[in-house]
Amino acid sequence: MIDTKKITEAAERHLEGTDMFVVECTSTPGNEIELTIDSDTSVGIDACVALSRAVEADLDRDAEDFSLTVASAGIGSELRTLRQYRKLVGCPVEVLLTNGVKILAHLDEATDEGVTLSYEEKQAVEGRKRKQPVKVTRSYPFAQIKYTKEWLDFK
Repeated sequence: MIDTKKITEAAERHLEGTDMFVVECTSTPGNEIELTIDSDTSVGIDACVALSRAVEADLDRDAEDFSLTVASAGIGSELRTLRQYRKLVGCPVEVLLTNGVKILAHLDEATDEGVTLSYEEKQAVEGRKRKQPVKVTRSYPFAQIKYTKEWLDFK
């Protein structure tokens, strides 16, 4: 089985000097390798093709046969790196917490420890019979987050 660290290192070498970065690299026992990249702006298909060829040139297909797929992190994909979180600061996100609560919020900040989200929550307000929507800002450590995705409203 081909070492994914070797592939990640080769990809990072080829992406130096660009705004693109490696999100993750996975490999199956049958050597089907999937390399996912992202960018601070956008990732075109030409960039994926060029990276695929560059990484394949670093590997020896005669020593071990493999299949390499290079793809960009899609809009609906889960965020995996801090750089992806920082790219979406100021944007709406969907967050699923480990306790099963799903939050549609505005991503205010991303640090090494976690994220700060602002969203509306219904709370009891003094002098009112029903709960009223109140804007809250809360911080969540990454340990409490199952996944985070960019949220797009098509309405």
